[in-house]
Amino acid sequence: MVIVVFRFRVKPQANLEELDALSQKMGALVSKIPGFLAVKDFSAQDGETVVIAEFDSLEAVDAWKAHPEHLTAQRRGREEFLADYRVQVCNLIRTSELTAKSGQ
Repeated sequence: MVIVVFRFRVKPQANLEELDALSQKMGALVSKIPGFLAVKDFSAQDGETVVIAEFDSLEAVDAWKAHPEHLTAQRRGREEFLADYRVQVCNLIRTSELTAKSGQ
């Protein structure tokens, strides 16, 4: 599994309605990429947003990175919406979990 962590802060003057619409569109689009598994986003009290996306392979991540509509969204993000950002692409080393079903 490959995990992409996208951390960003929004420009004070950014149009939040347009950013939300673009985020919704990208969420719908990434879900159609073969190898895409899941995505979640979180907002911190300091104004940073973190998006965590899971893919089954680096090839799936690369397909998403190179998707024409995603490239356009990336450009708009840099020009219109984002004050700063960082993208980290990580290989999963280990996982453990506790679920209500397993009790472990």
